Amino acid sequence: MNILVLGATGFIGRNLTEKLALNPANNMYAVSFRSPQYESRDVKWLNVNLCETEQIKGLFNNIDIVIQAAATTSGADEIVNKPETHVTDNAIMNSLILREISHQNVKHFIFFSCTTMYQSDTEKKQKETDFDRNLPLYDKYMGVGYTKIYIENLCEFYSKICNTKFSVIRHTNVYGPHDKFDLKRSHVMGATITKVMQSKESIEVWGTGSEIRDLLYIDDLAELVQLVIQKQQDNFLIFNAGSDRGISVTDLVNKVCRIANKHLQIIYRRDKPNLNFSFISDSSKAYKKFGWKANTSLEVGLNQTIEWWQNNFLPKE
Repeated sequence: MNILVLGATGFIGRNLTEKLALNPANNMYAVSFRSPQYESRDVKWLNVNLCETEQIKGLFNNIDIVIQAAATTSGADEIVNKPETHVTDNAIMNSLILREISHQNVKHFIFFSCTTMYQSDTEKKQKETDFDRNLPLYDKYMGVGYTKIYIENLCEFYSKICNTKFSVIRHTNVYGPHDKFDLKRSHVMGATITKVMQSKESIEVWGTGSEIRDLLYIDDLAELVQLVIQKQQDNFLIFNAGSDRGISVTDLVNKVCRIANKHLQIIYRRDKPNLNFSFISDSSKAYKKFGWKANTSLEVGLNQTIEWWQNNFLPKE
C-alpha cells in the first residue's frame, strides 16, 4: 500500500510514520512544511504547504491511504487567549485536502479529530452518541470544537459523493515520545513532565487541579490506526479512542513526581489560563469494530515518556 502521512513531523504524525514504515509492505510518503525532516526507514519526503491550493494538486496521485495528522495546535494559554489559532488554517487545509482527495482514487482517509465537542463530566464515560449538537460547546473549546465538527461533517459529505472510506478518530489526550514538551504549545502531559523535570522546589498548576483527563499512550493510538487500515469497511465512521480511565491533574502531577523521584510543592494558579473541563472516553465502539482497547497502563506509559524526555532534553555528559 502507498500510505501518505500529512503532518509527519508532528507528535502523532512522526510516531505513526515511524511505526508504519517498519512494515515492508507499506510504501511510506510523508509531508513536512516548516519543521525539519528526519531519517526514517524507506520514507519519501515531500515539502508541502497544505493551505495552498496549488501545492496540494496531484499530491494524492497513486496514494491508497491518507493519514491526516497535520494541524495547528497549542497549549492552554493560546486556547484561552487566542482561540482563533485553531480555526482558520485547520479549516482551510482540510477543506482543500478533502476536495483534492475526492478527485483522486484514494481508498481510505483517516482524520484525527478530538473530544472537545463533548460536555464536561467528571464521572460518566462518554460515547460517540453522547455528543448532542443542540447543546453549546464548552466556551473555551468553541473554536477548536466547531472546527473539528466542520471537518467531520466534510468527511461525511465526501463519503457520499466519492469512493473513499473515511475514518474519524476522536482521541483523548495523547502522550509519549516526540510529544511537544515546550510550555507554550504542549498539552497537559507534555507541560506536566517538563515542569516536574525542570523544577527544584515547587511546581505551578494552572487552575484547581481537579480537572479529569483521559490519557492515551501513543503506541495504543498507532495500534488502532493499523487496525483501522486493515479492518475498516464502512464508508464513514466516527469513533472514540481513549484509555477509558480518568485522572485528575493533581494526581497526574503527583504520579509524575513519584516516577521522576522529585519532591515538589504544588502551587495552584487560578489566575492563569486554564481549561476547567473534564472528560473520560467510552471507546467500546472501537473495541466492537476493530477489537481495540488501550493496553498501556499510565504507569508504563509515563515511565517510557519520562525516560525519553531524559534522553533527549537532559544535557549530555
